[in-house]
Amino acid sequence: MTTHLSRRSFLVSVAASPLLVKAAAGKSKIPVGLELYSVREELKTDLMGTVRAVAKLGYEGVEFYSPYFEWTADYAKEVRKLLDDLGIVCFSTHNGPNSFTSENIGKAVELNKIIGSKMIIMASAGRVDGLSGWKRVAEQLNRAAETAKAAGLRVGFHNHQTEFQPVEGDLPMNVLAKNTGRDVVLQLDVGTCVHAGHDPVKWIEQNPGRIASVHCKDWSSDPNKGYRVLFGEGSAPWAKIFEAAERVGGVENYLIEQEGSDYPPLETVERCLANYRKMRS
Repeated sequence: MTTHLSRRSFLVSVAASPLLVKAAAGKSKIPVGLELYSVREELKTDLMGTVRAVAKLGYEGVEFYSPYFEWTADYAKEVRKLLDDLGIVCFSTHNGPNSFTSENIGKAVELNKIIGSKMIIMASAGRVDGLSGWKRVAEQLNRAAETAKAAGLRVGFHNHQTEFQPVEGDLPMNVLAKNTGRDVVLQLDVGTCVHAGHDPVKWIEQNPGRIASVHCKDWSSDPNKGYRVLFGEGSAPWAKIFEAAERVGGVENYLIEQEGSDYPPLETVERCLANYRKMRS
């Protein structure tokens, strides 16, 4: 029988244990971080403590998601100080489409610069009608990319199943890839790509140099599991994905993301990181 720790108990045990230290990353020199949506409930109640716990587990960086956009510059500076003190970085942020409007891209750039993020990723485009709608999303990304580039940042798009499902005879992801400049990162969410029946290795090879960030989220074809499966225990061909991402994809970081499992969130991401290290050693 599995014993589930409370959030408070797990945070305390992480902070106290001398065994939970950063381990060698194995053969890969690509850093691995955590998409903090994986521990969203913990983050809501104790952001600083949760980030400390994530660093203690051995993650080299993080990706903050959309609520960060409501931060003040002063709070963002506090978060940056914490990251610096812990010796970890913010690889990128996940954003709603509102962050990419002409009115808001400046604020997104400011906050990302403060916390050290290098990529402002659109996590969802919201409701999009037809391929013409996806072309407009591409135009929005291109415009935002110009502003971000001037500040030394990049923008990007994060796929879900929707973008790998045909619309009017083409895939929205194809439309985005063809109609955005190379400064726009195509952040690959592996689990949703596999769930949609698309080959992530083929997608990487079709878009050389565009896959700077990969979300290491697994998915199982077992209907009783789906996304409630630990990294490395689903249906994704990880060895081939890593090889392609590092050979032609231009990957700069891997981000473990977890939507749920049979364990509490922090224990889940600890187990995912352990699986990642075994796979990469």
